[in-house]
Amino acid sequence: MRKIPKRIATTIMNSLKGGVVPRIGLGYITVGREQEINALLKDIEIIKDGGATFRFIVGRYGSGKSFLLQTIRSYAMDLGFVVVDADLSPERRLTGSAGQGLATYKELIQNMSIKTRSEGGALPVIFQKWLLAVENKIMEEKNISRNDLEFSRYVEAKIYEMVYKLEGVISGFDFAKALLLYCEATYSTNEEIKSKVMKWFRGEYQTKTESKNELGINAIINDSNWYDYIKIYSLFFREAGYSGLLVMIDELVNIYKVPNSITRQYNYEKILTLYNDTLQGKANHLGIIMSGTPQAIEDTRRGVFSYEALRSRLEDSRFANDEIRDLLAPIIRLKPLTSEETYVLVEKIAFIHSDLYEYELKVSEEDMMYFIKVEYERIGASKNLTVREVIRDFIELLNILYQHPEKSFKNILEKEDFEYNNPEEAEDILKEYIGFEI
Repeated sequence: MRKIPKRIATTIMNSLKGGVVPRIGLGYITVGREQEINALLKDIEIIKDGGATFRFIVGRYGSGKSFLLQTIRSYAMDLGFVVVDADLSPERRLTGSAGQGLATYKELIQNMSIKTRSEGGALPVIFQKWLLAVENKIMEEKNISRNDLEFSRYVEAKIYEMVYKLEGVISGFDFAKALLLYCEATYSTNEEIKSKVMKWFRGEYQTKTESKNELGINAIINDSNWYDYIKIYSLFFREAGYSGLLVMIDELVNIYKVPNSITRQYNYEKILTLYNDTLQGKANHLGIIMSGTPQAIEDTRRGVFSYEALRSRLEDSRFANDEIRDLLAPIIRLKPLTSEETYVLVEKIAFIHSDLYEYELKVSEEDMMYFIKVEYERIGASKNLTVREVIRDFIELLNILYQHPEKSFKNILEKEDFEYNNPEEAEDILKEYIGFEI
């Protein structure tokens, strides 16, 4: 296994032990999901070619939904995409009476990432790169330098050419005006105006009056129109030299949990708008991926399927089943990792742990197989045990062994006070989920 920088190894270990997915270094621990990844990479090709896509990733808690999202996020950035992501919460929804939709937009913009700025906050970098690209193109086309008297005029004309393309779409005029203000502030080194324009792009103006007084823009990004601006961003990013925009929204369960049925329906109506736009060709260079639990999607009383227009579009066909999966359908359902995949995952984690803390790994292949066997023999494993829990338990074991080298792997496991399934039930679980014989 290749050497991992300590910063990345530390992030991987801390994230996995805390039950969350690391935002960097996923390539070192990615296991399985080849079919799902390939299906989503096909979507990315469609987006790059000017199309738009929409997908739901469905799986129970700890099944690897967030991991798959972050893996695709890394792939997309490597392929030249701008990626924005957000987790829904009680304060962040798709729409709401108290600005919850705008809160989601703000989170998406804050987490905007590109390959060279993978941890978020990439919007100013993208603007600067675009301006630099415009200047370089002028110098190449006109064979002049920045010191030429005509240079600024040519640059201004090129910017207006780009802005004109945006003005023709919904809310595009105001976006274009803000973009022009940003360019003017950059060339005049007016940091105050530049800061205010960025505030506008981040959706931080509370009223149209405030925006008009400070910038002369008689519009703001708000709860009802934020998605229109996401579509404009996808066009702008393409013009700026990127492959497209990928939007990832996790934790749909937070809409499912909303007690007010009317509020839930408004949020599902927003999902329908996004879904229809992408599939009917009303958006370009845009991909949207949402993820949630089976209950959050399929519950016909409170879930996404409670909105009939969505249920009729998303329900599985009668031909697809667990054995014959349709990975081109709008919903991708995650299956448990195989025995080989689970083993490879814990093996990778063991190597990263020993490399990070600089000790000789003494955990054998038999130890790791025994660990997985013990995990799946526990009471309730068939229904409740997830990959997340397996990983957390394994890292805890490695931590203990590192701090107490006199202990053995099996010795620690055998002293744990687990409740076990009866042998017959345990055998069935192990065969079904990880392929081991007891």
